[in-house]
Amino acid sequence: MRILEGKGVTKYFGGLAAISNVDFHVKKGEAFGLIGPNGAGKTTLFNVISASLTTTSGTIRFKGENITGLKPYKICRMGVARTFQTVKIFPDLPVISNVILGLHFGMSAKISSAEKTQKAAEYLEFVGLSKMIMAPAKDLTLANQKRLEVARALATKPELLMLDELMAGLTHTEVGEAMELVTRIRERGITIIMIEHVMTAIMSVCERIMVLHHGEKIAEGKPKEIATSKEVIEVYLGE
Repeated sequence: MRILEGKGVTKYFGGLAAISNVDFHVKKGEAFGLIGPNGAGKTTLFNVISASLTTTSGTIRFKGENITGLKPYKICRMGVARTFQTVKIFPDLPVISNVILGLHFGMSAKISSAEKTQKAAEYLEFVGLSKMIMAPAKDLTLANQKRLEVARALATKPELLMLDELMAGLTHTEVGEAMELVTRIRERGITIIMIEHVMTAIMSVCERIMVLHHGEKIAEGKPKEIATSKEVIEVYLGE
């Protein structure tokens, strides 16, 4: 079953096509990778899916429903959450308050402050931040700020989670821990789309990968197919 599908998705900035006529689909429960050189249009595609940007043309469907043109908060409440290429936390708020803000989007029924705190603490424990819940978010390391973003996104109770370079800037050990976290998220039945430049990670975690170059899709397939594609090697992977 396809949980997300795009047809002819295009986004222009002035006369420049950041993404051009891109078709894609993501199956429910899978991990779908998105790779390509810097400026290929990867984050722009994330932005139009989540409605941070409006599409110039094309349609995007989530669980069969056309979400093109909806407001970002509506798409979030339908079950689509994301993290950002540059971490976007509330730096002066405690770690737990960042996650409680996510809960406000994810809860259809009103719950008490105590229940919100408990649920936020559970998400923080899941991502490995249970010992830092009262620390100011700005005091966390980069790796832990990224984990905080994941916890906040999970608090919205998504069916689809989009991870934008979760592993960028991390050490080898931290990359391994991030890969483990992605695996545990999938075990919860959450579908993953991830933009990543750490090839060992994306090749290990994802069942299918799509490659963008100058805003156009140039390849799509299983990791082995992508790794051996002459065109992908030429424009992105190298020898």
